[in-house]
Amino acid sequence: MNQRNYTNTSNNSYNYEDYDHVHEVTGSTETFTECRDCHNHRFCTVSGRAIRTGNSHVHEVRFCTDTSDGHSHEFCDKTSTAIAVGNGKHVHYLKNRTESEDGHVHRLQAATQIESPTDFECKE
Repeated sequence: MNQRNYTNTSNNSYNYEDYDHVHEVTGSTETFTECRDCHNHRFCTVSGRAIRTGNSHVHEVRFCTDTSDGHSHEFCDKTSTAIAVGNGKHVHYLKNRTESEDGHVHRLQAATQIESPTDFECKE
């Protein structure tokens, strides 16, 4: 599957000194309607560690969906480059389709969660 690149249009700055991080990824596939039993699938995973690319980075995302309509689907792709969301944090975008199973695929799109969401300093 092909890597997607998206332009960061945010004016927020972010720091890529720490490439040793991962992101949570959760979501649902689009509903497949071209069969007798319309259905979709859910997924929840953690991305691979950051892979440098230019001045940014991407992550590999692999998972197997839940079972629905008697089958599941595998997925493997790379995220977009980082998209700043403020306060030095960023997310990534993911859009593609699952592998074929039971004669069909499911399209999906998702954004990762921010890296280290509870990364803050505790007050004494």
